[in-house]
Amino acid sequence: MTQDSPRLGLILGGARSGKSRHAEAIVTALPAPWVYLATGRAWDEEMRERIALHRQRREAGWRTVEVPVALADALDAEAAHPVLVDCLTLWLTNLLLEEHDVAQATGGLLAALERRRAPTMLVASEVGLGIVPETALGRRFRDEAGLLHQKIAAIADRVVLVVAGLALTMKDAPGDRMR
Repeated sequence: MTQDSPRLGLILGGARSGKSRHAEAIVTALPAPWVYLATGRAWDEEMRERIALHRQRREAGWRTVEVPVALADALDAEAAHPVLVDCLTLWLTNLLLEEHDVAQATGGLLAALERRRAPTMLVASEVGLGIVPETALGRRFRDEAGLLHQKIAAIADRVVLVVAGLALTMKDAPGDRMR
């Protein structure tokens, strides 16, 4: 574990911004094994291709666990390992489409994050900078994502915004580093 590694990091960015690659670089600076908690579902061929590209670029040492909904449980199960969660917005999508209690799931996630001592990097898509969604579900998703990001940013040691492959540190709390 390096002194510069955050215990809890949040990496935000738009589609194809480089946020996952940035988070992977932070986690792989730590001793392996690393756990990749993947929340995406392969609903169609395009999504299957995206998932395959993510898997191809990862080096040896990663173990992938697919976690579309039970994220808090997976974080607890991997308590001893550095974890990368990719991504919170896909997790939120799964919760909304399956009509789970978002507030309860978010509360469980926050509690699991507070319990963790191993480094944890969370990747999420920043969706609040675009146009207002046309549908009620789209607006709810945007709002829930924004609220989730705020809650996690409040407890995170480091928050980074990635745009065009460039990382801008929004929050860095050196006193909360892993030692």
